[in-house]
Amino acid sequence: MLFNSPIFIIYFLPVFLSVYLAVPRKLKNLWALIGSFVFYFWGAPVFALLVIASGIADFFLSIEISKSKRSKQWLILGVAYNLLTLFIFKYFNFFTENAQVLAQSIGLAFPCYMEIALPIGISFFTFQKISYLVDVYRRDSLRARSLVDYLLFVLLFPQLIAGPIVRYKEISFQISDRFATDNWTNRLSGFYRFILGLAKKVLIADALAPLVDLSFGDPSIGALQAWFGLLAYAFQIYFDFSGYSDMAIGLGKMMGFTFPENFNWPYIAKGFQEFWRRWHMTLSAFMRDYLYIPLGGSQGTTSRTIINLWLVFLLSGLWHGASWNFVIWGIWHGLFLTVDRFTGIFKKLPKAFSVGLTFLLVILGWVWFRSETLSESITYFSSLSDFQNFDLMEIKPRQVYLLSLAGVFAFLPFRVHNQILSLTVSRNDIWDVFKAVAAVSLLILCLGQMALSLGQPFIYFRF
Repeated sequence: MLFNSPIFIIYFLPVFLSVYLAVPRKLKNLWALIGSFVFYFWGAPVFALLVIASGIADFFLSIEISKSKRSKQWLILGVAYNLLTLFIFKYFNFFTENAQVLAQSIGLAFPCYMEIALPIGISFFTFQKISYLVDVYRRDSLRARSLVDYLLFVLLFPQLIAGPIVRYKEISFQISDRFATDNWTNRLSGFYRFILGLAKKVLIADALAPLVDLSFGDPSIGALQAWFGLLAYAFQIYFDFSGYSDMAIGLGKMMGFTFPENFNWPYIAKGFQEFWRRWHMTLSAFMRDYLYIPLGGSQGTTSRTIINLWLVFLLSGLWHGASWNFVIWGIWHGLFLTVDRFTGIFKKLPKAFSVGLTFLLVILGWVWFRSETLSESITYFSSLSDFQNFDLMEIKPRQVYLLSLAGVFAFLPFRVHNQILSLTVSRNDIWDVFKAVAAVSLLILCLGQMALSLGQPFIYFRF
């Protein structure tokens, strides 16, 4: 079930929220869990049972981790089986294909490729489950009070499929007692935030998708078409993913939950260190706390710090997908982050040049991210430099206008965005009426657009 689908907005969400508001407090968590299970079961019934089963295993493992003298062994078991599940569903065929190529090159036989379906959101909920077990082991978090509480943490539908990556210690109190903030002011703010995310997805990201598909699907395009397509993808993925995060945060707020922010105007970053403090912030924080710091962080020698950084971004690339393109994308970011950290070159440049250079290098990295294969990536880089071919093909004036508008919103100063676009309740009657009208208008526009075209899945659903 998609957030940007009529069945979710017209049927599921009103019914879910109506019952949620009507049931007594002691039953709200149970209803939220039932609704979350239905949400996931709707699109992936078999995998919904897998998530439930693995969640039950996590819960009982956390009991042993919290009280057993062999807590480290129980932790290793829990992390290992979660990573093994992720490996089997997401990476088994990738490694099998590469091992098969290697074996054939030396005249050996190797097992064949197997069709294995990918559970939606497995990368996100696997990281959340691992963070829970590690935090219980470190005594950074108390274990869940009940199986219902823990399964609600894992399955909570707003953030289940594409984040933000929420840690149990961040919402454990909210699961047990969030009702002080579960009021109509916060619910209305959450509704506004959801509408903002929906508009980002439907009116901007999905509208840019045809231009992106056209550009990346044709190997014969010239430089102008390629650059238009690349810019369109840079804005598409930003508004698609940040839009999902806005919707997740808004839905959570309607239920009394406060989820961590996931984006903070990443394209205005002055260097790669700052970019990763602004883009997919919950993933960056996870990699820092559960991988980079345990590896030694920056406490060792310079060479060791560089190795740690590169390892983190190599694994970050693999986390996004089982493909050499994602590995190279991770290496690309690891390289420039290392240059940024140890030379300070981005800080030495004037602000406009620093932002421009960072943006240019980031969107060039998106070529690896968007292309399906290495050969497609290389072909696209060739197209970017093919200035002898200026054919704009099927780019329409409307798409140029939309691309320009997306650029304005992507670089709009955060203070202006917070005042105009966040649509939070301000307790100023005139301003609140204006924002309510704006929110309803955006919702009508989105529903109209959804009626005219099939909703596209969120880009990060594939991860």
